[in-house]
Amino acid sequence: MIRTRQGRVLTVRTRRRNMTELTVQIPGEPERKAYNYDLLTGPVETGDIVVLNTTAVTKGLGTGGAHFVMANVSRPEHNARPAGHIMKLRYSPCQVKVLAAEEPDSPDADIIKNTASLDGIPVVVGTLHSMLAPAAAGVKTAGGGRARVVYVMTDGAALPLPLSNLVHDLQTKSLLDATVTCGHAFGGDWECINIYTALLTAKAVARADVIIVAMGPGIVGTASPLGFTGVEQGEIINAVNILGGRAVAIPRISFADARERHRGISHHTVTALGKIALTSCTVVLPELADNRQWALIRDQLSRAWPADKHRLVRQEGGPALAELEHRGIKVTSMGRTPEDDPAFFLSAGAAGIYAAGLLI
Repeated sequence: MIRTRQGRVLTVRTRRRNMTELTVQIPGEPERKAYNYDLLTGPVETGDIVVLNTTAVTKGLGTGGAHFVMANVSRPEHNARPAGHIMKLRYSPCQVKVLAAEEPDSPDADIIKNTASLDGIPVVVGTLHSMLAPAAAGVKTAGGGRARVVYVMTDGAALPLPLSNLVHDLQTKSLLDATVTCGHAFGGDWECINIYTALLTAKAVARADVIIVAMGPGIVGTASPLGFTGVEQGEIINAVNILGGRAVAIPRISFADARERHRGISHHTVTALGKIALTSCTVVLPELADNRQWALIRDQLSRAWPADKHRLVRQEGGPALAELEHRGIKVTSMGRTPEDDPAFFLSAGAAGIYAAGLLI
């Protein structure tokens, strides 16, 4: 059940493209952080009365644990962008109209229509949003800062790209050059209908040298074998190969997660690459100092999928993490830092470094 309450905007904390961060107060309750997506609900100012979705705070969620503006009572009229015919969040009260890159009214439609292949572009495919930063840093540092990195955000988790502070930081600090949002995700530099046109847009319109694909913040998961949105990694690998790209998979590796199913090589990786991916990719494993960790990974991989299904390579990931530190970008995953769980972040950094090496 969605919980809604009416509150007042106390302060406008920050504004950035398509999103405003606010402090709001519901009568009789403490002040809270809230997000307003300008594409959905229009502009908001201090003193406005707004209708808030309070479900995340009520449930005590981590990612997304804030209120979200559903309507601005003080400014009820909001005109959608004039261009575009594609609706995202279709047939919901929050549906938003976008100009999709591939639709006829788009200035990029002919380019996408006449682009049939990725022509061997490396595509790094992750399963968690937190993999994006080390992967992008790996590409940039290994490519001497010259490789153009484009992020394709899927709709496997958060749908509004502006929610991601990480993407904002990476673009501000020149580790990401452009963004594409596909499916029901929205708010990227380009909007696309599905993963196939998103990949082609990243290549032909955004001019990517390397594409990184991953969902937004807040992966959905359960303890069931297939009940997690990270299964999309296998489907994306299939799409990359169908379009003639070079698929590079980031394995989810952790030695800090208390859950047995995520220790060493996560069951997410084993399932997505072993069952869902019907085509081959390169799985990049980070160099690790602990031989016991390597022994566990080797044992897990020997049982994960047939030995000839995917290509395994080892790559140093440390330079990617050093680049993030140099640029002052703080990254966490499940509340853990690179110091807490180095293998996780080294895996993503190593994949980025490997992908940049394919450009030589």
